[in-house]
Amino acid sequence: MKINIKKLALFSLIAVLLLLFAANFRAAKKHDNRITYTQFVASISKDKVDQVKIVKDEIRGTTRDGKEFLVIMPFEDGRLPQMLEQHGVNVEGARQQAGWWETPLFQMFLFVGVFAILWLFIIRQAQNSNSQAMMFGRSRAKTLAENWEKVTFDDVAGVEEAKQELREVVDFLKDRQKFQALGAKIPKGVLLLGPPGCGKTLLSRAVAGEAEVPFFYISGSDFVEMFVGVGASRVRDLFNQAKEKAPCIIFIDEIDAVGRQRGTGLGGGHDEREQTLNQLLVEMDGFDANLGVVLVAATNRPDVLDPALLRPGRFDRRVIVDNPDVVGRNGILKVHVKGKPMAEDVDLEVLARRTPGFSGADLANLVNEAALLAARRDRADISMAELEASIDKVIAGPERKSRLINEREREIIAFHEAGHALVAKQMPTADPVHKISILPRGMALGYTMQLPVEDTYLTAKTHLKDQIAVLLGGRVAETLRFDDVTTGAQNDLERATAIARQMVCAFGMSDELGPVTFGRKQGQVFLGRDLVEERNYSEEVARKIDAEVKSLLLEGYERANTVLAKEKDLLALISAQLLEKETLEGELLEELLDGRYVSVSVSDSADTVEAGTVEAAEAMHEENS
Repeated sequence: MKINIKKLALFSLIAVLLLLFAANFRAAKKHDNRITYTQFVASISKDKVDQVKIVKDEIRGTTRDGKEFLVIMPFEDGRLPQMLEQHGVNVEGARQQAGWWETPLFQMFLFVGVFAILWLFIIRQAQNSNSQAMMFGRSRAKTLAENWEKVTFDDVAGVEEAKQELREVVDFLKDRQKFQALGAKIPKGVLLLGPPGCGKTLLSRAVAGEAEVPFFYISGSDFVEMFVGVGASRVRDLFNQAKEKAPCIIFIDEIDAVGRQRGTGLGGGHDEREQTLNQLLVEMDGFDANLGVVLVAATNRPDVLDPALLRPGRFDRRVIVDNPDVVGRNGILKVHVKGKPMAEDVDLEVLARRTPGFSGADLANLVNEAALLAARRDRADISMAELEASIDKVIAGPERKSRLINEREREIIAFHEAGHALVAKQMPTADPVHKISILPRGMALGYTMQLPVEDTYLTAKTHLKDQIAVLLGGRVAETLRFDDVTTGAQNDLERATAIARQMVCAFGMSDELGPVTFGRKQGQVFLGRDLVEERNYSEEVARKIDAEVKSLLLEGYERANTVLAKEKDLLALISAQLLEKETLEGELLEELLDGRYVSVSVSDSADTVEAGTVEAAEAMHEENS
């Protein structure tokens, strides 16, 4: 059992103090019945003293009525023996025996004990300080414990190419002779690149679970401290530990915290971060070979990494871990629903098609939110309704049913969202409309959800123009119905303007300016981000760019206006249904957008009115509003 020196010293000190307090208290208690020598002599003269016991300069005795007393002799009195004899006082004599607490041995033991306790306390503190100082430069890398949940490649889906690349590393660590017989060398480093939430860290854990070799993991920020030289010391210590347990794997998460390009900061070439990076470069590919030590690192900012870190011989292999396609999303959903009770109506393929652009983390969150929602609804399993509600929550945020919106604003929001949906239906390349809602979610008062039919990786100019028209459809609908505009289109205008500017400046899609890219992003910024864009064009070109952006926006506005002005009646019908049902989706939404819907039910009336014409639907809408 490990003894805590600090607690032992503290308890010992308290015990000594209690003993001293008890000894002083007993000594003080002895003097409670003390009388003066004058009183003592007077008592003898009056024959009140029965017997006394003399020990050096102390006289203890009792009176004839049984009271005890104590007298301290102030001086030698030669008459005292005669007085005691004359008045018949019984006299006893004894040698003085000091208490055990007054003995020289105890006093010496007490002194030595207190000194030893203080010495041990001081020495222990000094040792701890030295130990902490020595440990400060030690690596903070952790190793996977046996009780950790083991992750294998079977638990990772949607990144098959990345898994194949990493399987080779695992196979080499398990059976190096197979590769060495062909003269192949294991990659010294594997860099996992990709946006956040795509499974880079999960892949590294799967490598650890598959390889069954020692696995060290550490964050890039754990190397850097305010003290110069600590980061480099930790890098050396980490690789020394890895060499002792080779073959093994080192995983550095968020390596951009320590691997940023040198010379871009304000600290010059000698700051702590750059010294740490220099040591990392030497350890990865220096004179001392790290046989059997594989470095796996992950980052979502490869653009800020130092070129020396990315060259062959250090990170030999770069593995792209991107957002999954529809097949990958289906596989990821299968992994996350494993072990959860799912209803019979759940179709994971439909969910995969409805979640384009979702990362692995988004899909995991989607399934978890659906499980929480099913629990709130007291269900025994998770149905398709909970999963679809979770998609809305992940995309637009939670519902805000408590937000009170007056009827006037509800009508504006309904026309706004109906305008988006109707323009999207009429644009040839726009994504199909999946759902329209005027229920507030997150920061939005309403939303129109469009989902692509399939994953695409190239965007055509016509599609971008259709997107601009769809975004401006809400503003156009407000203008046509109320002859006024509101602030509700702020986000739509921002997105439409950004698309138009990218078309002109980044994609070379301007007929006036031609296939030219304008503006150059500055890569070497102090914070490592593209905070500013360098203008490499004249003021005259800038005016042309602004004119082209405005022209694209006006073109989109006119296209949306043409569609909605022609379909005013259908716009009113869709708005009326939104005001009544608040959310439109499925077959009802398709019938409305196609103009095939012929019945309108009014929420505040028990009757259902069959209307064969749009004019009747408008009349019902006006009555309802």
